[in-house]
Amino acid sequence: MALTKEVFFNLVKSANASGVSDIHLRTDEKPSFRLRGDLVQVKLEPITNEDLKLVCNIMIKDTDVLKNLDKIKEHDGSFSVPNVCRVRYNLMRYQGKIGLILRLISDKVPTTEELKLPAVINKIAGANAGLVLVTGATGSGKSSTLAAMINFINRTEAVHILTLEDPVEYVHAPLKARITQREIGADTSDFASALRSALRQDPDIILIGEMRDAETISIALKAAETGHLVFGTVHTTDALSTIGRLISMFPPEEQAVVRTRIADNLHATVSQRLLKTVDGKGRVAAQEIMINNPGIRESILDPHKIKEIYMYIEKGKNTSGAQSFDQHITKLFKDGLISKEEARSNASKPEDFERNLMFGDDQTEE
Repeated sequence: MALTKEVFFNLVKSANASGVSDIHLRTDEKPSFRLRGDLVQVKLEPITNEDLKLVCNIMIKDTDVLKNLDKIKEHDGSFSVPNVCRVRYNLMRYQGKIGLILRLISDKVPTTEELKLPAVINKIAGANAGLVLVTGATGSGKSSTLAAMINFINRTEAVHILTLEDPVEYVHAPLKARITQREIGADTSDFASALRSALRQDPDIILIGEMRDAETISIALKAAETGHLVFGTVHTTDALSTIGRLISMFPPEEQAVVRTRIADNLHATVSQRLLKTVDGKGRVAAQEIMINNPGIRESILDPHKIKEIYMYIEKGKNTSGAQSFDQHITKLFKDGLISKEEARSNASKPEDFERNLMFGDDQTEE
């Protein structure tokens, strides 16, 4: 059966209703859904090259891209399926064929409560100034967590929120806040240019879709230094690797100064992984949360003490609401959200997880 616009929209609608995160469409292969972290083949006929060109004509609005579709090697963008969801897509070419990866984004902006995030996430979102980084691998739910934090601010504060995204994912309707969402490519040429202009656009809060280079990081730090609250994402696994990544993007002669700027202005890091829920119906985020304090600041400043950050994170659970991955994974298991097998296989230190189960964990959620 040839793919039509109606069949394509029904495919997206079915995927969205089933909780699918991504749709894979590849030449001469059946479509696949990313469902609860696993790829599942859909019982449809293989997708032809002509089918993929039809989908491209539905999604892509740039006429220059469409005219040169046979020459395009990769292209990113987004579009909406009315009354269903938004879609972020990547067009790629492989072995002379076309492939499309579609990321489904709900029309409804999630709340921290709906995502079952720790209560401290709202406290972090309510900070007056500083740099807040949400980190994790691709597909770990960073965009949803950031959207929920911006949603919390939108509902509680009369501020100007400026987002710089590639592309815009969740669309926020203004509630108590005023929100300006700018898309890289459509509204501005690149993150660095948008950031340089951002400081002249009277924002209280700036969201940067991805911290990709030294210039972007430097401007983000400048914004934090001048009293703004800045959110961003980094493709790193935890607080320690995040700090290391930021510093390593600068030349050696600048790294000492950058280390000091990070120590002074990094408010928090939220690193996450998605774990399968025990009911088999979805996934939940396990988060390492680091909130800066004098001990962490000193650890950032002194490369020889950097690993002490883990100790301060674990000790911060009863004071600031910080937590290690294993502390949160243990809580998710005790709350009945994930299985023991899922908890143990995702724990950073499986032996610590087992010990906590045997002897108890007297640290409670703040």
